[in-house]
Amino acid sequence: MTRETVIDATGMILGRLASVVAKRLLNGERIVIVNAEKAVISGNRRSVVRKYKEFLQIGSGGASARKGPIHYRRPDRLLRRTVRGMLPWKKPRGKQAYRRLRVYIGVPREYEGREFERVPEADASKLRCSYVTLGEVAREIGWRPPEEV
Repeated sequence: MTRETVIDATGMILGRLASVVAKRLLNGERIVIVNAEKAVISGNRRSVVRKYKEFLQIGSGGASARKGPIHYRRPDRLLRRTVRGMLPWKKPRGKQAYRRLRVYIGVPREYEGREFERVPEADASKLRCSYVTLGEVAREIGWRPPEEV
């Protein structure tokens, strides 16, 4: 069994992180992403939120709403779905790669104290424009985070 690589998504650009992770998953790595809600999407806050809300309107009426398409609102699900879009997931190789991915909101107990890897090519410090975190977008489109205990 291969060892898991734990990546911290804090301050990482969503699309760039997803493309790097997808490539590594296809190479057989097991990857865990923590702090999914702290990944960032570049662009003006209003335009990013508007695009996500417009996407939610697609296929959201009548009987088809029960059958799909399914539109996630949780940040961990959004990040996982973004990675899936970069995998050939309809083929066996892509499905197996997708199963090797775990994404979490925050840091679960079993990963506390472990060393987190950073993906330098996805770092948001390179951005010169404004950006919004995935957690903020998720709240705008209907995600309600559980109350802190």
